[in-house]
Amino acid sequence: MHSKELLQYSKNLTLLLAEDHDELRENTANILQNFFQTVDAVSNGEEALSLYNENSYDIILTDIRMPKLDGITLVEAIYDKNPQQKVIVLSAHDESKYLIPLLNLGVEHYIKKPLDYQELIQVFYHVAKKIDSLTNNIEVHNKVMLSNDTYYNKEKKILSVNEEVSYLTKYEIIFLDTLTQQLSKIYSNDEIVHAYEALGESIDAQNIRKLVSKLRKKVPENTIESIYGVGYRLIPNT
Repeated sequence: MHSKELLQYSKNLTLLLAEDHDELRENTANILQNFFQTVDAVSNGEEALSLYNENSYDIILTDIRMPKLDGITLVEAIYDKNPQQKVIVLSAHDESKYLIPLLNLGVEHYIKKPLDYQELIQVFYHVAKKIDSLTNNIEVHNKVMLSNDTYYNKEKKILSVNEEVSYLTKYEIIFLDTLTQQLSKIYSNDEIVHAYEALGESIDAQNIRKLVSKLRKKVPENTIESIYGVGYRLIPNT
């Protein structure tokens, strides 16, 4: 495993390291700072949990035996807050009895001490690659392609045309959110009005027409189809 293979997946990720052994913590943090965007290193579980509650981290690397708050209690608290959190556990040879409960909690990997840094890089590579895959899948899921070069991102609420962001008003966002729930389905004027009302906004059929007229200038031609006396639907031109 070469360092560059890890770096391609880890360079934008953040890491929280909890380890009470000063030399091991400092050495490990110094190495990992070459791969991760952020590495926060603390000496006990209490500090780790406090930082975790204030920030979000892509990966947690924690020892089991630590003062103030042990690694098992830390991991339990983390999973209470975020069951999807990626956690790697450092384990001494006499701590094997703790590993099954930790694995049952959902930790990704455990690494035995003394640390083999090549093994550490290998483990981080697999975890970082998994995070990258999940992120890309979410990104793809949230993108609604309106044409080969235009998409609406439902999570970020942006319209991208030729990789450039086109500004959307709040009312245009609500309209696109509604019609992208099911492409090609005809949404009646009443359904569209109710979608605005559910968000504490108001619109009528006349103003929907005005909104559509302006929005058509931002999306590919013939993407928004109006059905006279009924409503509207989105038809991707891909």
